[in-house]
Amino acid sequence: MVVPRAILAEPDWKGVFKESLDPAVEAANARCREVASAEWRRVVPILEVSAGVGEVDHTTVKDLCVCVARIDQAERDLSERGLMVTAERGTVKNGAATIAAQYRSQLARYIRELGLSPSARVSLVPPADDDDDSDIWD
Repeated sequence: MVVPRAILAEPDWKGVFKESLDPAVEAANARCREVASAEWRRVVPILEVSAGVGEVDHTTVKDLCVCVARIDQAERDLSERGLMVTAERGTVKNGAATIAAQYRSQLARYIRELGLSPSARVSLVPPADDDDDSDIWD
């Protein structure tokens, strides 16, 4: 008998990207919730089959989705305000560029760890099916 795998429960993204009374912050957080949710729905079904992820991996997969949402948020800021912004000391590099780079670095680690790139998938061995017919002692 094959036991079906339990699908990881998607987090409540409102607990991660809190609601805000500031309309600009709320708009950014609402988009982060959407992006994180879309990434969760995209990768979890694949990871459950290819890597055998389970409840123990919930935090890692959640953090991967947060990284994707924050990269999207930083890139949107860069698109709106530009790479260089005016600050108290004159024109400076937009801090969103540094933030995006840091999140990309972390995302690359998650991609390797979870086998989400072609080169990382080579090292993964998919979980075996629990097929009773394959038991040599039957």
